[in-house]
Amino acid sequence: MAGKVLSLALDRSLLRAGERVCVAVSGGADSAALLLGLVEANAASSQNKTPLGVVLSAAHVHHGLRGAEADGDEAFVRELCERLAVPLTVFHVDTAARQAAEGEGLEEAARELRYEALRGLPVDAIATAHTLDDQAETVMMKLLRGAWTEGLGGISPEVQGQGTRDKGEGKCRVVRPLLGVRRAEVEGFLRGRGQEWREDSSNRDISLMRNRVRQALMPMLRSFNPGVDELLANVAAIARDEEAHWEAEAARVLAQIVMPGKPVRGGGRAVSTAVGGAGCAVEIERLKGMSAAMRRRVVRAMARDVGSRLSFEETAKLLALAGFGGHAGVLGKIGSRLELRGGLRAERSARELRLWRQIPGGR
Repeated sequence: MAGKVLSLALDRSLLRAGERVCVAVSGGADSAALLLGLVEANAASSQNKTPLGVVLSAAHVHHGLRGAEADGDEAFVRELCERLAVPLTVFHVDTAARQAAEGEGLEEAARELRYEALRGLPVDAIATAHTLDDQAETVMMKLLRGAWTEGLGGISPEVQGQGTRDKGEGKCRVVRPLLGVRRAEVEGFLRGRGQEWREDSSNRDISLMRNRVRQALMPMLRSFNPGVDELLANVAAIARDEEAHWEAEAARVLAQIVMPGKPVRGGGRAVSTAVGGAGCAVEIERLKGMSAAMRRRVVRAMARDVGSRLSFEETAKLLALAGFGGHAGVLGKIGSRLELRGGLRAERSARELRLWRQIPGGR
């Protein structure tokens, strides 16, 4: 067929022969192309490529939203999988109930339910159809929200056995074989094979941030630089490598300097097993010998230890309390205290910066 895309540039390195791989299929162009591309790559050798040799299956999550349209998506995925002879598992979840119970946004509730369902499958890897366009959009949204380096890493090509919200549920990996492929290539691949796909009407809802970024911001950025998607994907790759380096370095430093609890008369430290407990502390003199980058990581890690996540502004306030940089309203004097959101508390003593989280009914 004229103009036919011969194959998708799948990242085959993410998949290992003999693995059980389940493709998450919504019915949209990206997931339909991923399933079809993996079926083709798994077939007899062609174009001098070795077959993948994986055991393919598919899963579809019906989120209980969009009524008849979502029912049509499910029917489409069932027909596609039957035609491709790929075993399919369908999950029905109640996104609205989850949203109400957890106080989450609709997109977040749907995503959490989707991954909870998929990670319960008896497979080695879940393959999702995130593309290079998705990566660029994600990095832009992270920038707009004020992300740290880990956030700018965007969508990871592979996530090793972590559950939703990093809780650790499930042991299967999540892989993204299309992360280097543009959305236009995906649609060209499908058109070249005469394969239709479903369009999600919610993708037109401009009240959702991703849709505004996709439909308004990214086209404007491409008018400045047509290669902006690739550049943002490169930023994500650099950020992931930088984060991996600093995470390992910070773990080494933290093990040496962060102390549990608070000092008590006569020596030793008081430590509590309660949530937030007596917190943790670091000697200010140890912070002085660090770079600004490491100091930020130290105080952020201390906050995580007591169950809090810091913004850039909150991190700056804590460092000002310890005497590093000025911040309006923060006194870096001995005995000064600071109260932050989520019950996070900080105190500067003559020697230490101590963090703990206020426990309801406690001090």
